[in-house]
Amino acid sequence: MMTSREAQIYQWITEEPMISQEELAEKAGIKRSSAAVHISNLMKKGYILGKGYITNGPNYCTVIGGVNIDLGGMPFYELPEKNASEGRVVVSLGGVGRNIAHNMSLLGMNVKLITALGEDLYGHRIIEKCEALGIDLSESLRSADEKTSTYIYIVGEDKKMRLGVSDMQIYEKITPEFISAKMDLINHGRIAVIDTNIPEDTIKYIAENCKVPLFAETVSGQKGRKLLGVLDKLHTITPSRIEAQELSGVEIKDSASLKHAADVILSKGVQNVFITLGEHGVFYSNGIESDYIQTKKCNIANGNGADDAFMAGLAFSHIRHLPIRETAIVGNAASCITAETEETISSKISIAELARVSGLDL
Repeated sequence: MMTSREAQIYQWITEEPMISQEELAEKAGIKRSSAAVHISNLMKKGYILGKGYITNGPNYCTVIGGVNIDLGGMPFYELPEKNASEGRVVVSLGGVGRNIAHNMSLLGMNVKLITALGEDLYGHRIIEKCEALGIDLSESLRSADEKTSTYIYIVGEDKKMRLGVSDMQIYEKITPEFISAKMDLINHGRIAVIDTNIPEDTIKYIAENCKVPLFAETVSGQKGRKLLGVLDKLHTITPSRIEAQELSGVEIKDSASLKHAADVILSKGVQNVFITLGEHGVFYSNGIESDYIQTKKCNIANGNGADDAFMAGLAFSHIRHLPIRETAIVGNAASCITAETEETISSKISIAELARVSGLDL
């Protein structure tokens, strides 16, 4: 197994096979001789096959899930009942799967996104923006008879989401039959991430046929129930407190019931569970190690998108072979960075910023 430093160097080599030892050392902040030792170890372990840094392994991750245009309303004052409020309207690219892929791309990961798009203005805009980010949409479905998904949300004066309405019928086209032709691609990636916006039978098909670590974003209490039949096939899930209650059947009232809910979910076969608690942090467990990570103080501007950044942080940490506690810290840091911007995706997301906020050497 790679060490975290070896995983970091391997990632850089995968992205740029002709990179020199001097450049690797500069990126890592170590001596050239130390970089040479890490490369030698990677060769001994079979990850690098020979000179020229020919790597033995995949260099991309796959995300299967939703993509849409987000329309966000942010009132200046307390929301009135049955009346309009002055405020700001923010238009941005969204969708749980797309948000996760976007954050993963900002963290230097090569991402293939499988989703469904309409042949409309929003669909073309999403393709253009994703291509600019380096997100590969070539395996996605294009539909002429369905419109691209749209999501409208309103936040309160406390910057927390109060109401959301989604138009996501197009995701019904992501069928098991469609995804079956993509499984070879998915199984040759490093990891796969799904969100529960896609149909339940498609989630089941992916889970039963996926050969790489499968991460799942629960999205909501109702949609998260789609995972109940495949929990034993999942590597990692990230439910909120409410979603964890749905999956476990345990009412979470305190730290003891929080741990009990995590234990119940783990007993169903999941390898890692991270229960997100908003500004209060995250509880993590893998059945051997568990703990609560408190969020550092954030100036919350918009909580929408924070959970998607959290998942991207977990994916990044898995690629880097970080222990579960450090993985939770990195995910929490990504969530906090995102919550401090009005946009669904924070332009500040980067490895350097994650290292600063988390206090870890990444």
